[in-house]
Formats: sequence, structure tokens, C-alpha cells
Amino acid sequence: MFCSFTDSRLTPAMRDAIARAGYCTPTPIQAQAIGPILEGRDVIGCAQTGTGKTAAFAIPLLELLTRADSPHAKRGAGPRVLVLAPTRELALQIAQTFDLLGAAQGVRTLVLIGGESMGPQLAGLHKRPDVIVGTPGRLFDHLERRSLVLGTVRTVVLDEADRMLDMGFAPQVERILRVTPLDRQTLCFSATMPREVETLVRRHLVRPARIEIGVSAKPVAKVTQRLYKAPTQDKTPLLLKLLGEDLGRTLVFTRTKHRADRVARAVGAAGHRVTRLHADRSMSQRREALDGFRNGRYRVLIATDIAARGIDVPEIAHVVNFDMPHTAEDYIHRIGRTARAEASGRASSFASPEEHEQLRVIERHLGHQVPQH
Repeated sequence: MFCSFTDSRLTPAMRDAIARAGYCTPTPIQAQAIGPILEGRDVIGCAQTGTGKTAAFAIPLLELLTRADSPHAKRGAGPRVLVLAPTRELALQIAQTFDLLGAAQGVRTLVLIGGESMGPQLAGLHKRPDVIVGTPGRLFDHLERRSLVLGTVRTVVLDEADRMLDMGFAPQVERILRVTPLDRQTLCFSATMPREVETLVRRHLVRPARIEIGVSAKPVAKVTQRLYKAPTQDKTPLLLKLLGEDLGRTLVFTRTKHRADRVARAVGAAGHRVTRLHADRSMSQRREALDGFRNGRYRVLIATDIAARGIDVPEIAHVVNFDMPHTAEDYIHRIGRTARAEASGRASSFASPEEHEQLRVIERHLGHQVPQH
């Protein structure tokens, strides 16, 4: 464990890349995970969302890829790092981190996700990337086509493993792990550690270093939570009222795609710059929505839970649960989109009478009532 990146065993080139990326002080998960990963150990990292897990594995793996004495450093031999993520948005976010920190050192990263043409992905594979980041479904497609060979992989990262298993990707994940070398390093990062993830860990990780930061299934302390009890027909006027009071960047979660569309129309009609993110939108539309939300072209993003773990946008001031989530874990991940990287944020939840049971489940998990406005 170390207190600053300059105190670590990273090379000057890696420390320069970290400084250029704007990382000043390692977060707790980074301070504890980087050392064991550099040593080649398997790692289980369990920490709250928004605590820097992506950089916690990207930094040491890029270091290994660029060290001449590392087995990872056989450039051009094929992928040596494979990262599995549950959603397209999270895969793109992870790849951006690898590009941000590794592009200057010549590390090539390829994203393999559904919703995009196979042609460019096949062309990218022919260039023998160093890092592949993908969703289990599309990686499985490439394995079926025999367009992807994973025999050169030295490290596999399972990011948001709990979410991948929740989404039904367990068979694909198992198949992918079976075709990677037995002597690989395996890293499992997750915000929660349910029984299914523990089973996966026991099967595929060897004497892993366990790193748990804080209480992994609780929201970060700097999120101010507020509850509004309102019938369904009053939720849209309530949202518009809150948007008028708080002019910061706002992320709104709805239960269904159709409701996301309907709420977005109402928000747009009220004069706010708004966009939508859900499974019925094409990959290019989803990317444009996220990029526009990130760069400020849109102030409000209306999303379904497809985005709950795939958005890493700085300075989201306000998260609104227009519909209550079905599980406490989804509640935590939703509101974790604000108050990232030690910032503060606000989370508002609208609960109609038919959602009060979901509210009680969430409050039992939190150990306290959500303060009511």
C-alpha cells in the first residue's frame, strides 16, 4: 500500500501518464490493489461504486504491459489483457481509461461489444491489440466464429462481476475463462459479493488477495438522500420542479424504456436540454447521448438501469429515481453515479403508493429510513 503514486513501484513513464491524466492521489482501492496486481497475484476487489476501481486495475496492468521483463510485454503476440464488463457503456468507459493512460506508451486497446458491426472489430483483431475490453455476449460471438483466440492472455479482469451474473452472462463468462491459459492472473472487481460471485471466485481464482474498502453495499457518505412520496401522475411535475430548483447536471432513472421516452419529451418541452439512454437506442445514439451528457451539450439524461453501472461522468450533481428500483443494490448503484471521486451529490427518490414495499426493502438494507422531504 502507498500514499502517493510517486511512492509506488511504478516506472517514471507510468507516473508521467498518471499525472497527465489528472490523477493526483490514489484512492483506497488503488492504493491497496496496485501492489498485488504488479506481483502477479489474483485479486478480489470489493468497493463502493465511484471509488476508482477501473484505474485500480488499469494502472498496474499497463505497467506490466510496458515493462520489458514482464511476461505481459510480448508486443504483437496477441492480447495479453482481457477485460469483461456487463454493459457496452462500461466497456467503452474502461477502454477510455486504458487509452488515456496507455496510448502514449503504444498500448493498443480494442473494444468488442454488441450493437456494432463485426467488420471493424475483425479488422481490429487482425492488428493484434494488447488489451481487449468487451461484453461477454460479443466475446462469445467471436469465439464461436473463431475470430478470437485467447491463448496469449496473461490477465483476465471481471469488472462488475455481480452485475454480469445478474444479467445472465454466467455461461458465457465460464466459457471465456475456460479458453484462457490456466496460469493466467484473474482479477475480480465488484461492488457487491453475492453467493454467485463467491462461487465464481472459488472456481477460478487461486489464493486471491482480498481487498474490501468500506461497506461495499452501502452508498457513499457524501450523497445527500431525499424521499418524495408522490402518486405516479405527480412525478413528472415534481421532476420539473426539482430541475428548476437545481441547475446542475442531472441523471434520471426510469423503470421502462417507454417511460424514459415519455419523461424525456416532457423535460424537453419544459425547455431543458435532455437526452435518453436505453436498450432500444442504437449504439451510435447511446454513445452520442453519453458524450453529449459528459461534455455539457445535454444537462439532463433520462436512463433505464442499463446505465446504472456504465456511466462515469464527472460532476453529476443530482440523481433522480423517477421510479424506485427493484433491489437495494440497484438503488446504491444508481445514486452512486453522483458523489464520485470524493465529490458530494444529491439523490432524490419518488415513491408512489405501489412502490412503498420496494422502499421498505431498500431502507432495511440501508439500516435507516431515507429522509422524507
